[in-house]
Formats: sequence, structure tokens, C-alpha cells
Amino acid sequence: MTQQTIRASNFVIRQVSVSLFLGFVASVSCGNTAWSQETDASDETKVQSRPNFVLMIADDMNWDDCGAYGHPAIRTPNLDRLSSEGLRFKYAYLTTNSCSPSRASIITGRYPHNTGAEQLHWPIPAGSATFTSVLRGMGYYTAAAGKWHMGDFIRDHFDKVYEASTAGFVLPSGKDGEPPKMIAEQPSGCEDWERALEERDMSKPFCMWLAALDPHREYTDGALDPPHRAEDVIVPAHLPDTADVREDLRLYYDEIGRLDTYVGKVIAKLGEQGVADNTLVLFISDNGRPFPRDKTTLYDGGIRTPWIVRWPDRVAAGNTTDALVSSVDIAATFLELAQGDRESAAVAGFPSEGSSFARVLTDPAASHRDFAFAEDHWHDYEDHARCIVDQRFKLIRNDYLDLPPTPSADAGRGLSWQNMLKLESAGELTPEQKTCFRAPRPQWELFDLQRDPGELKNLIDNPAYASVVARMKSRLESWTAQTGDYIPSKRTPDEFDRVTGEPDHSVRVRPRRSKEETFGTNGKY
Repeated sequence: MTQQTIRASNFVIRQVSVSLFLGFVASVSCGNTAWSQETDASDETKVQSRPNFVLMIADDMNWDDCGAYGHPAIRTPNLDRLSSEGLRFKYAYLTTNSCSPSRASIITGRYPHNTGAEQLHWPIPAGSATFTSVLRGMGYYTAAAGKWHMGDFIRDHFDKVYEASTAGFVLPSGKDGEPPKMIAEQPSGCEDWERALEERDMSKPFCMWLAALDPHREYTDGALDPPHRAEDVIVPAHLPDTADVREDLRLYYDEIGRLDTYVGKVIAKLGEQGVADNTLVLFISDNGRPFPRDKTTLYDGGIRTPWIVRWPDRVAAGNTTDALVSSVDIAATFLELAQGDRESAAVAGFPSEGSSFARVLTDPAASHRDFAFAEDHWHDYEDHARCIVDQRFKLIRNDYLDLPPTPSADAGRGLSWQNMLKLESAGELTPEQKTCFRAPRPQWELFDLQRDPGELKNLIDNPAYASVVARMKSRLESWTAQTGDYIPSKRTPDEFDRVTGEPDHSVRVRPRRSKEETFGTNGKY
């Protein structure tokens, strides 16, 4: 009997078991949320064989800032339970360090430089293929709820879009001379997640793109009750341990906690609807922590992501995997599972540059990819860099050596960066904390992630690592050629002040012009 036959037989047995015990209800309290067993499935959902998909995307959450990944202080009971009931990936990377380019890469299954939307706020071009559109053509109901941030051309790739206020991530103009602030009407961005599930077409399998605003800046008190405390905060070595930095991180923790409550609500709703067992839930972030030397960098604080899969019908609970995955692989995986064919993306005419990690879901010991690749493009400030990473080493190539890696403008207006500016002026920052001020930058950086998880010691000139450097440079060059990557012929100017984080209205225009409007092409320029 083949493994596929065994899995299919097990699936049928589980489905029959669900039907036999449909009247049984068991609720387990988790935080403020009760996750219920399936109780009221319709005839359609009972016999449905194609899996449903729920992709939950945090906005600016670091990969290890939750209990499931070992953080001892941030309260994330629902994410922790998601992990205990599913599969946690230890080595998961995004294709870029910036919000909208990351989302464009995920939904198109392409590396950022091939999406036509690799810079912040560039819309995904008309005519782009997305996995949600392909799923919709396969009979799936598709909906997006929360942060959109992908432009107008792919809205019809979903049956319904519940868009959260853009004020949470697009800096508005200040009123009456007041400084502008990014305060959303829906602070979490998750307020319509349950509604999207309630209003779906119950006769169809579904794919939900659930995108939070949490824990994106700006930060205000009141996101979580009770709030985290300053003494709960763990300050990473690349940030100074001061009262301002602790307060900044505390507020960030609170928004992660608020996001966690919505994760619990979604899982509970799936249980109420009787579809939890046959629904693959994947939780990730779009990029890392919105603090100096994290978001918009190619360090792990910018591109490494939490990656948790819960799918009771197929994924054994409580496992972890060392398999290396990239966000460019999500589209190919969902399409394969929807069609039940390893060539599903190609059959559907979907031009994915990723590869399916479906095998890892049922065999956590399986390997997936040798390397993951990530890109750095314009995000408030001009920049350009690339990196290649495996489970131990990371090689970064910086292309604009004359520029310091200034943090994103929203982080620049925050307590941490403003505090760091004062400490730098007073000569009180450690060498590790001066990275964002350093120019020129080295062209190459190599880090041993096992020995130096904080990526504080550049080993590029260490002769003991010469073979590692040569191997990774070679693979990066091959990937560059295979994907048609390039260094732009023109730089995109800064739109914010690198010290204050305030907008430069001499160059900043809203809405931001598309790539084609700016450079006359959606490709190489």
C-alpha cells in the first residue's frame, strides 16, 4: 500500500469519525477564547475532500516574539496552542523585509524583483497571477480581511475584501500643523476576521487571507488588558537597555498579545462551523520587528518569520521541523494541496518561483530547500541588498555601500530610535548598537547563526569560513541568474528624514506612483 493510499484511508476514517461524533462538544479554555470541537457542520462540509486554507499574517512581528518560539514573557496562549496542535517550523524566511513587497511575493509566488511591486506601496501590476485567483477558478471561495496593502488591480482575485483602515500603515498628513500619526480606525486590523468566515459561501471550500495591522506602529496604550510590564521586556543586544526602549518594546508586546486573541477567535469559529479539521491554518509575519536593525534589514530581525501550521486531518500535533522554507513557497503548496497534485501550480498555469513544502507537513523529518533568498529594496529610504541563508549561515551582499541602514520611518519616529540618537551623540552606544549609523557599510557580511544568533560578528574576513563564503556566493550568483535579478540603474530617493523620520514633502507624493509610472516598466530598469 502506498503512502498516498494510507493517507487517503486515514483521511476517510477521520471524516467518518467526525460524523459519528458530531454531537460531542468539548471546549478548552485558552486565554479569553474557547476553542470548540466541530459541532454543526453542514452536509457539504462533512463530505468535503479539498482542504480549506486560512493564512494569518502578522504585521511586523519578530519570528521569536511569542511563547511558541521560546519567548518567556510575551503572552500568546493561542499561538502557543496553535503550535502544540500543529507543526512549528524552526527555519522559515521571508523573501523581503518590507510589508507590501512581502505580501506581493507571497500572493504571486514570485521573488520581489519579479513582482513589479518590490518597493513599499507599489501596487501589484494588472495582469499578475495570484494563487487566490487560481483557487477561485478551482471553485474556492476567497476572501481577504484586514490589511490590504496590495493595490487595486487584484481586488477581483477575491470574492470579497474587508479592508482595514489604511491609517495604520500609511502616514497621513497632520492636522493644523500637528505631527502626523498612523492610528487606524480598526486598531488591530483583525476585527473582520470572524465576519469573513461567517459570511463566506458555505457550499464551497474556502481560502481566507487574514492580515493584521498588529503589531505595526504607531503604538498607544490600551491594546491589551492587562498590559505587559516594563520588567517583562527582554531587550536584544542591538538595542540599548533604557526606559524608553523598554516602553517601546512593552507596547509592541501588547499588540502581539492583542493579535493573539484574534488567532484564538478564528480557530474557535472554524470549530463552530465544523470545518476546523479539514482547514490548513498557517500563521506567519510579513517582516520582522519594527525596531532599529530589525525591520528593513536582512538580519533575522527583518526576514525570519514565525511559521506554524495547524491541520488536524493531515498534520500531527506537537511536532517541529528543521526543514527550511521560504514565503515564496506558500502559493505552490496551497495549489498542490487544493488540486492534490505535485504539479498543480504548473497545471494551473501559475508561474510560481517557489516549491511546495507539502511533503514536510506529513513528514516533519523531510528536507525542503537547501537555501532561502531574501531581498532589500526601497522602504522609505533608498537601499538595495540581497542575502542567502540556510539553517546555520547567512551571507548578505550590500549594494549601496555609501548609505547607513537607517530604520524605517515609523521606527524612526519611535521611542527607541529617538533615544538611540541621543545616546549616539553622547558616545554611549556599544559597537553592536551603532549598526544603523554605520556608513560606508561592508559589501559582504557572513554570520554563523548557531554561534552568533544575534548576528553581531561579521565573519567575512575570517579564513576559517572561506569555503562557506565561496559556496554561498556561488549559490547566490546562480539564483541571481536563474531569477533574472539585477541592480537598478536608478536609485529611488528618500521620502523621509533619516534622523527625525518626518516626511519630505518635496519628493513624497500620496498615493505613491507605481513602478511602471515611475520607471516606465514593471521589469528591469
